[in-house]
Amino acid sequence: MGVERRAAHNAPMFECHRQPALALALLCSAGTGAAADAPLWELGLGAAALRLPQYRGADRDSSWLLPLPYVAYRGPVFKADRDGARATLVEQGEWQLNLSAALAPPLDSGANPARAGMPRLAAAAEIGPDLVRHLTGSGSQGLALHWPLRAAVTLQRNPQAIGWVSTPHLQWNGGLGDGWRVGLRGGAVYASRRYDQYYYGVTPAQATSTRAAYAARGDYGGLQAWASLSRRWDRLWLGAYVQADSLRGSSLVDSPLVRRDHSLAVGVAMAWVFAASAQRVNAED
Repeated sequence: MGVERRAAHNAPMFECHRQPALALALLCSAGTGAAADAPLWELGLGAAALRLPQYRGADRDSSWLLPLPYVAYRGPVFKADRDGARATLVEQGEWQLNLSAALAPPLDSGANPARAGMPRLAAAAEIGPDLVRHLTGSGSQGLALHWPLRAAVTLQRNPQAIGWVSTPHLQWNGGLGDGWRVGLRGGAVYASRRYDQYYYGVTPAQATSTRAAYAARGDYGGLQAWASLSRRWDRLWLGAYVQADSLRGSSLVDSPLVRRDHSLAVGVAMAWVFAASAQRVNAED
């Protein structure tokens, strides 16, 4: 999916690459293999097993076994495929302007000793433009440069704007033969001071003998890279992914909430496609 769970600095969903949200987004955007003639839409359901850090910089991981929706849609404006869920606003030659979205899940402070006694982190939605430059290939195959910029708002009774986040990255999608599809992505994370303060700031009132006060500065927030592998057999789809995350070189490592400057997340999933549109469209994977 075009949904990321970038681990929000925690985790998103329209980008399929953040915690359960990011991870599910990755797994949901498997695609259906190269096909010039394909159903307009397909629906399926399965399950995903994930092991992920509780947030970027956390020294504790969480394991998840979650239901996994399989969604493919190949409309002229809105698409859901191995690039994620997205709306194409403008397309001119090798350039595209898409609508990018992500979802960061909530975190109860009691689940992690580093945040003991601090307020609960609410789930957050992120949305904004994604400027894409296709460098090689066509459709969702080949190498492309993505530069998304999303505003973040908490999902609670009184929503709160918490700044912006940007994850410029290179993405390559291709095939390994015999129906196997592979996706590679790597890039940096940038965020506003307000965004980083929401996730990593510690006010003087929240400081303890083992947790110093910290005011986030924003800007560079480290590097992320992931690889995914998937295959489709008629109605059965299998997928797996691995994501590496590094905070080295960013100011976030100075936060007492960052206990580890690198992490690894993995996930596997299986889905059964039970419905498809009778309408066919030209679709390049």
